[in-house]
Amino acid sequence: MTTTTLAVLVPLLPFLGALATLLLGRTAPGFVRPLAVLPSLAALALAVTVAARQGGGGPVDAVTELTPTGSVPVELALHIDGFAALTAVLVGLVATCVQIYSTGYLRHDPRYPSYAALVSLFTSAMLLVVYSGDLMVLLVGWEIMGICSYFLVGHYWETPEARAASIKAFLVTKLGDVPFLIGLFALATDTGSFRITKILGAVASGGLDHPTLIALLLLAGVAGKSAQFPLHTWLPDAMAGPTPVSALIHAATMVAAGVYFVARLLPVFAASAAALVVLAAMAALTMVGSALAALAQDDIKRVLAYSTIGQLGYMTGALAVGDRGAAVFHLLAHGAFKALLFLAAGVVIHAAGTNSLAAMSRMKDLRARVPDAYWTMSVALLALAAIPPFSGFFSKEAVLGAAEHAATGHAGHVPGAAGWIVLVSGLVTALLTAAYAMRLWLLAFRGHGAEAPDHGRQPVAMNSVLWVLAVPSLAYGLTTGVLPDWFDSRDLTPTLTTAVLGTGVALVGGIVTYGAWRHTTAMSGRFPLGAVAAHPDADGGLVEAEAIASHESAYGNVASAPDPADPGRLLLGPLHRHAAVGFHLDALYTALFVRPVRGAATVVRFLDREVVDTYVRGAGALPRWLGTAVRRTQTGNVQTYVSALLAGTVVLVVAVLLVATAGA
Repeated sequence: MTTTTLAVLVPLLPFLGALATLLLGRTAPGFVRPLAVLPSLAALALAVTVAARQGGGGPVDAVTELTPTGSVPVELALHIDGFAALTAVLVGLVATCVQIYSTGYLRHDPRYPSYAALVSLFTSAMLLVVYSGDLMVLLVGWEIMGICSYFLVGHYWETPEARAASIKAFLVTKLGDVPFLIGLFALATDTGSFRITKILGAVASGGLDHPTLIALLLLAGVAGKSAQFPLHTWLPDAMAGPTPVSALIHAATMVAAGVYFVARLLPVFAASAAALVVLAAMAALTMVGSALAALAQDDIKRVLAYSTIGQLGYMTGALAVGDRGAAVFHLLAHGAFKALLFLAAGVVIHAAGTNSLAAMSRMKDLRARVPDAYWTMSVALLALAAIPPFSGFFSKEAVLGAAEHAATGHAGHVPGAAGWIVLVSGLVTALLTAAYAMRLWLLAFRGHGAEAPDHGRQPVAMNSVLWVLAVPSLAYGLTTGVLPDWFDSRDLTPTLTTAVLGTGVALVGGIVTYGAWRHTTAMSGRFPLGAVAAHPDADGGLVEAEAIASHESAYGNVASAPDPADPGRLLLGPLHRHAAVGFHLDALYTALFVRPVRGAATVVRFLDREVVDTYVRGAGALPRWLGTAVRRTQTGNVQTYVSALLAGTVVLVVAVLLVATAGA
């Protein structure tokens, strides 16, 4: 088969798997798990084949116009360059691992067939975004992902947290999608096409009339989808969904789509220096703010959620300095180790019976209960902290190197201010990233107190995929020598200055956090696990473990008192309580937007019910009253009718005489 045919099958197979899973979920449940895993596995194999054939050379393009759509045609087009080929492999790998992991994680869930179908559809939509050569076709995949995320985040719809999180994710991302759609139409109007290759050609020849306006409109959609400031608040709350869904959203789909879109259309954004500075400022605020918030979170999944936001900030920072190679390189490396972090966290939660790091820190020998998760999560945290030779070191240093290149004036059209913003914020974030990674590892695996509860061994399906993802987390960065062919011939080898600075601040962050942990542990008495009440937390949240997979609230988050040995409290000081709630952005948005909208809705409801409905009801009541009055006169008595007729005749005669007299 041709490369084009194989590329068409890559998103098509998961889509067909989703349809088959929905159709056979009730009638033939034994086929659900194979139908969930095999299409994703086949799509991964085909994506690898497409990448091998593309080989980092010229892009593979194919196009067909199904029907005329006016002056700007919408075409079913493929555009597969090195970025698209490798990103599709990442999506297929993570989706396959998530599907395999879910067969064990949700093995008792009665809604597993619909869940598996949605994951397959989610995968298909992201692959469509990756391979699409037409922005309208890309938009279809973009919107399908938003719908799938709504249902998957709200999978445990019995809990109010899941319902609220799914609605919030949908509304916030749609808020960004409105200007995004306007930006797509404005871009097509300026360039005369939705085809990506034609758009890039028009931009190269100076055919873009409104570059700043278009770039800022598109950035609004990117900020919503990729959880960048100020539209990032939905992502931590999305942790109410199943852990495999979190891994899929954070590593390979949804949030990666925004970064990939900017990388695909980077010349459009680079045409406006103002847009690059805005993108750099957005990335800086996202990186530093999310890293501080991660250092204060107690829920292990929320730590990883804020970590994802920060790492996406690195990617958008690389794009702000005009280096899409570094951005996509970090996207691929992050996808592997972040999927591993979430899936390993699911195993840890399953073993501990709680999401709370404070509770885990009071459990002795938890790491002995989950050896696979312990070792693989340690690898992933080292990659997250950018410690050499793990993959995160190479990809993060590529970003810092690109920022240094722009800051020193060697990036040509990129403003030096954007380079300095990304470089300084990137180094600060590297320090904070190592700090919260070390804190998570210490609290989860170095606890003291009572023996960790024994909930039995985790299914093989859950543990096996951890080691699969550990391989790229450890070794992917070592491929920098062969990657330039896939990344516009960009040399991704770390530069000496940024490597020393980046690694140095990371080591300082880790060492200081370890020292703070030793100090707080020595200065505070360790509370035994038995002193902590094991019941649902203040928000009524449920533990994401095997118990919640079967919808039996057996454990619930441990509502523990603040852990006095938490190094995050010592490091952040008075900033801790603000960072723990995301610097009150949700409260700010509630005050600025939610309450006014609810107030306006209350006024509209009052006007509708009390004013408009009053007129409507009056218009119906008046004829009814007249009819009632007339009906009462119909007595059936002939004498009454004759008397009324004579009285009426007399009245009319008198009226005529009066009028005639007045006229005379």
